Amino acid sequence: MNICMVGYGMMGVWHSEALRRTGAVLHTVVGRRQEAAEAFAARFGYRHASTDFAAALADPAIDIVIIASPSEQHEAQAIASLEAGKHTLIEIPIALSLAGAERVVAAGERSGRVYGMCHPMRFRRERADLRARVAAGEENIRHIAGRFFIKRLVNIGATGYQRSWIDNILWHHFCHFVDLGMFLFDFAPISRVQSTLGPLHPVTGIPMECTVLVETEAGQTLLVDGSYHATWRVYDKLIVTDRETYGFDILAGTLRTEAGSVAIESEQDNCARVIVDFLAAVEQRRPPLASGPSVLPAMRVLQAVQDGWDAQHGAQAIPGRPLG
Repeated sequence: MNICMVGYGMMGVWHSEALRRTGAVLHTVVGRRQEAAEAFAARFGYRHASTDFAAALADPAIDIVIIASPSEQHEAQAIASLEAGKHTLIEIPIALSLAGAERVVAAGERSGRVYGMCHPMRFRRERADLRARVAAGEENIRHIAGRFFIKRLVNIGATGYQRSWIDNILWHHFCHFVDLGMFLFDFAPISRVQSTLGPLHPVTGIPMECTVLVETEAGQTLLVDGSYHATWRVYDKLIVTDRETYGFDILAGTLRTEAGSVAIESEQDNCARVIVDFLAAVEQRRPPLASGPSVLPAMRVLQAVQDGWDAQHGAQAIPGRPLG
């Protein structure tokens, strides 16, 4: 299968490194700048480098498109890829609004192609046994708490690269945690969403803090808290069940339970599971684990939070998130 990678940031790197361990062909990389695209192609062995996304979509040799571009481009590029008849893997988030997510899902369903999302929190192998026990009724999840704190006053990504785009704490980073909650709660109906989303920062022009609380009709709760102002990083998850408490420290690479702490896969190694699953889904013509329709419950929560902010501050385009 011939792959087209759209974007050469951190996720483009991670996905390319994962793809090199499969039988896929690294065919084309598409980026904003030709020189950077060519350097990326040389580094990972892509056959072609381009700034012309439309030309890549028109190439009949390309089987799969991976959208790893800035968040605000995901919706339009995913729809274009699906309409061009390509199997499409979309980096989180699928879109920057519920309506946009629904447009991508509609395009995916019309296309007849395999399409899905890079939601790596679903793929943690350390949670497989827990999911099996929950499915069997042997263990029940009561509460999930997630924290994400970084310093993002300067627009430099995790690779140290000066970004051309602005991140979004709600629609990007909180999307990971909210989707995990909906997934582990087996998409139980939501009874209430409460949230705070900060005002626009005078330098960055975006909200820098957010807290989201979700309650389900099954009595489960999800709490996500984060800030772009933190002077040191925090990235962890706590899952409380009626049997055990599971503490995932992603930065330390550990899982703590009552029995003690054990090492877990790195974030990058875990993310590689998304690629393996998606390639298998294409070969088997099945939906991937993070299918398009399955991410809509999380998007509904995020939209509820955004609607609350819009009601308070007025709906407006901000850096990294145009209206629409």
